Amino acid sequence: MANATKSEIEAGGAYFAEAPAFPVPLMNELDRPYWEGAARNKLLVQFCPSCDVWQWGPEWLCHTCHSYDLDWREVEPRGRIYSWERAWHPVHPALVEAVPYVVVLVELPHAGNIRMVGNLLGEPEEDVVIGAEVEAVFEHHSDHDPPYSLVHWSYI
Repeated sequence: MANATKSEIEAGGAYFAEAPAFPVPLMNELDRPYWEGAARNKLLVQFCPSCDVWQWGPEWLCHTCHSYDLDWREVEPRGRIYSWERAWHPVHPALVEAVPYVVVLVELPHAGNIRMVGNLLGEPEEDVVIGAEVEAVFEHHSDHDPPYSLVHWSYI
């Protein structure tokens, strides 16, 4: 089964052929800037101005200097594949028909080499190349209550 391509997502499609009824991300006060940025096609990441360190995932304090004075900054939505896994076993009952799919760990060299997880768009059984350059693709679900957006990755 082929999952969506970058052009299909950009045209308003969804990663999985049929949108399964799976749990969706919910914003809280800690990660709200990330989700709001994704809704605007922007990749936002925490940055500590006290020690000039980027960090992911979101936390209330800096992983390095323990400062509570963290910013959210927009970063270029590009990186490289650091690691990957092809999922053959559904992690949720709603994904039974969606396997296989590829999950990548993407390293962002322009943001302190932090790493983010996401789906890799395209044919799920194609070869995945460590170090390959990828870019973020934003999938919006504005009809959902509450609305949400997902960040996927696509080869450049």
